[in-house]
Amino acid sequence: MKFLIRWLVTAIAVGVTVWIVPGITTVGNDATIAIIVGALVLSLINMVLKPVLQLLSLPITVITLGIFYLIVNALLLELAAWAATGIFGSGIAIDGFGSALIGSIVISIISAIANGIIGAED
Repeated sequence: MKFLIRWLVTAIAVGVTVWIVPGITTVGNDATIAIIVGALVLSLINMVLKPVLQLLSLPITVITLGIFYLIVNALLLELAAWAATGIFGSGIAIDGFGSALIGSIVISIISAIANGIIGAED
């Protein structure tokens, strides 16, 4: 149940990001399916890889006062977009690292707001 809530929140955040951020678009016949698939892959990557990357990048994150954490999020978003379109042929496409960086910030903000509204704990 916890994963389904995380997936729903991520889907909302990815949908808002596709709508707001230039350079992030959907790939596939149906935009809704593309957002759902992109959110699924992003949720899975965040569950599996994000804790490991946060631990490995902890020294540089401390040195940069947390700014490097944004880079990790942007790289994970790029990886999720690549994996979703490569595996499922549907998902999101990101034009460049700048769009991924802005998109990861928007996804983080929207996810925090949605988790606060529905009361989901991480």
